Amino acid sequence: MSDGITERVLPGFYEQLRDGLTFPLARENSTARDFPAWRAAARAKAAEALLQPSGPGPDPFAPVTVDERQARRFTARTVEFALSRYARARGSLLLPHGTGPFPAVLLLHDHGSEFSIGREKVVRPWADPARLPRATAWADAYYGGRFVGDELAAHGYAVLAVDTLGWGDRGPLAYADQQALAANLLQLGTSLAGLTAHEDIRAAAFLASLPEVDERRVGALGFSMGAYRAWQLSALCDGVRAAAAVCWMTGLKDMLVPGNNTLRGQSAYFTLHPGLHRHLDIPDVASLAAPKPALFHAGGQDPLFPAAGVAGAFAKLRAVWDERGAGDRLTTTVWPEHGHVFAADMQDAVYAWLDTWLGAPTGNLPGEGVSTAAAR
Repeated sequence: MSDGITERVLPGFYEQLRDGLTFPLARENSTARDFPAWRAAARAKAAEALLQPSGPGPDPFAPVTVDERQARRFTARTVEFALSRYARARGSLLLPHGTGPFPAVLLLHDHGSEFSIGREKVVRPWADPARLPRATAWADAYYGGRFVGDELAAHGYAVLAVDTLGWGDRGPLAYADQQALAANLLQLGTSLAGLTAHEDIRAAAFLASLPEVDERRVGALGFSMGAYRAWQLSALCDGVRAAAAVCWMTGLKDMLVPGNNTLRGQSAYFTLHPGLHRHLDIPDVASLAAPKPALFHAGGQDPLFPAAGVAGAFAKLRAVWDERGAGDRLTTTVWPEHGHVFAADMQDAVYAWLDTWLGAPTGNLPGEGVSTAAAR
């Protein structure tokens, strides 16, 4: 075996490194048979690997409404708030007409190497019409011609979408800049993926704090990179009561093979937590959300996530939710005809699922909690 570099920028000995990953903190491997004890230990290890900046800190959100418009079924606002102790950011906030408090969804945008728009990928950009053509083209290509946030708000949900660092108002990055941004953050003691997770936790807390929102019924939803962030947020944050993730779930070893998109490296920085996979596989981290309601959709024609990896990950998730007696709270679906998209029929299934778990006034959610409000 060569000790050099493969054609996909893997070391020649990558198979030995990959085979050495045994995921000792996975539920099926852990010596802690008590579920809360296992989750506490695994969550602590995940929090350590995330290299999040210290926080979220005592800083108030201090929100300001920048602009507002009335749509037929909801009010659309641009809000600015303290996303962390380091930065303020703008978000698109949609509030249904009527009497709240409303169930709410933190809507997490995708990657797609398109940095000129972020939240505009999922919420129609009323405040910046110049971005509408690009946003519409993106919605046509990946979201069945719909702006998912607008659909959710018309369906009765409060919706918040915020730009990730590097996108839209917080960018734009160029593709090759991702490596430099990630390297500089590592030198500053944090990581790009950890910072992103930190900001997602903070955004969810801001959404839950709004008087128009029922804090007992806050969920997360995302496609592609947004899907990764949605299930990760549910795993790390007790305030998120349910999460729907579309087209981002697999086993690590099924993904780290020559030819897979993740080996191109750049976009991986937003999901790369140093050292985490010495302890937990990807679905093991997602399983920390059990027994909360969780939905995972995969495209049967998705070239980024091969079928074997999806099936194996879904099986690991199923084992954990079933162990907790919560199998009815886990939905895993492969859509054979779809690729890497969040098509209209997939959306309709997600909206129905959200109605089941967040739409009812009681929340219809499990009472079992965990002791830590969020991974720090």
